[in-house]
Amino acid sequence: MSPSTITLLFLAFAIVSFVLEKIPLGLTATIVAIGLNLTGVLSNSDTFAGYVNSNVILCVGMFVVGQALFETGMANKIGGLVTKFAKSERMLIVAVMTIVGIMSGFLSNTGTAAVLIPVVCGIADESGYSRSRLLMPLVFAAALGGNLSIIGAPGNLMGVNALQEMGIATSFFMYAPVGVPMLVLGIVFYAVIGYKLLPDGTHGGEAPEAPKDYSDVPAWKQIVSLVVLVVVILAMIFEKKIGIKIQVSACIGAIILVLTGVISEKEALKSIDLKVVLLFGGSLALAKALETTGALPMPSWARWAPTPTPWSC
Repeated sequence: MSPSTITLLFLAFAIVSFVLEKIPLGLTATIVAIGLNLTGVLSNSDTFAGYVNSNVILCVGMFVVGQALFETGMANKIGGLVTKFAKSERMLIVAVMTIVGIMSGFLSNTGTAAVLIPVVCGIADESGYSRSRLLMPLVFAAALGGNLSIIGAPGNLMGVNALQEMGIATSFFMYAPVGVPMLVLGIVFYAVIGYKLLPDGTHGGEAPEAPKDYSDVPAWKQIVSLVVLVVVILAMIFEKKIGIKIQVSACIGAIILVLTGVISEKEALKSIDLKVVLLFGGSLALAKALETTGALPMPSWARWAPTPTPWSC
């Protein structure tokens, strides 16, 4: 069996597995990578190169930086302050979507939603609004906010990695021209039409987990976690001016947070989503196999892609 045929078979397996999700996504990607190695399609170096890819390192660093904001309660405090000033249900929906959308652009979508769900539920109970009418906009905003920057979602980094391998320059906010209008339109839709379509059910059964008490967390830890996040993001935005790669900026931020005790080593390691790492590394191995075997021919637009210039970002 030719290498291209083997690669296409593994591609089909990956697609079916991703759709059905009977096997964890990270495990599926790993099976594909190992299978391509055992069948001789990929060498050892090509098989595991994706797992130590610079964009994987970026993910790892940002997992730690973002987790510090959650562990110290700073994310909880930001969400509470913004939603506190909403005077009506519609204003509350807009406030929730705005803060969740912005935070999801730079932090974990799942983490942002998980932290703010108890906050929003508490506000809903205090104000008399239905929880169900606030949680759906929150989830949609978390998904839309992931398109604000290249670190907003793992899929964004995969696209960046593909462009970089083709020699096309990328930038921190390269998705923003599409992502920002999507988020704004999503908020406007819910503020004008969507809120009328939201379910108006009463919440029953067990109450959701109450917001975690962060009163015992020193204020300086909250401040440092926020300052480090802002500085890291600024360093990423001005990557070319300061001459420090965004991956290095993320790692420096993570190191500072651990060394200063804002987040413990155990918490930092726990924050790293191994599923994302495995999915990223395995997918890059499959992409490498598709490229080297010619299983999927390169499209004409990629062959004729212009050489990046200093001002292309």
